[in-house]
Amino acid sequence: MIALLFYIGAAVCLFFLMFALARPQRAPVEGIAHQFVEARSSLQTLQQGLLPADLLNRIFDRRDLDYIDGQAAPEIRRLFLSQRKAISLMWVRRVRSEILNLMHFHRSHSRFHTSISILTEMRLALDFAGLLFVCRILETIFSLRGPYAAPRLVQSVASAASRLCAASEKSLAFLNVPGVNAFRGDSTPGNAAV
Repeated sequence: MIALLFYIGAAVCLFFLMFALARPQRAPVEGIAHQFVEARSSLQTLQQGLLPADLLNRIFDRRDLDYIDGQAAPEIRRLFLSQRKAISLMWVRRVRSEILNLMHFHRSHSRFHTSISILTEMRLALDFAGLLFVCRILETIFSLRGPYAAPRLVQSVASAASRLCAASEKSLAFLNVPGVNAFRGDSTPGNAAV
């Protein structure tokens, strides 16, 4: 009899826990606009500033190193490698920082404004965690072996970050109001839009 009461009590507690977790929650009002702006800024920085293929090719292309090897003294090669190492470390740290901003947005605010299934949220969480882990590995490799040690890993980070950007773009899509761009630049004197 005592075991039955224990199981009923546990079932009631689990029911109330599930009810509390399943209830739709309200997003905190204060600071939410800042989070959206920060997430949008991180998304744009990644898409337009850090992940374009031409930038990645420019930073991690071995042809520059081959040219320096054939033309310059060893001191110039060391200087070139140290500067390229610093640039590659800055790149991976910045990508990691922007991904952390997007992860924070998804963790705290995205679920309140878009309909994301639990499976999609878990997949995003794993993608974020995996990408942050690979960024740390890449940072370690750059620190120890230089900027040209892991070209496939750089491409892997860039493609994974691009996928997360696409998911984040869907979450931030409500900030893109159609028709707003139509009014830009079409103002009359005195800045009154017609």
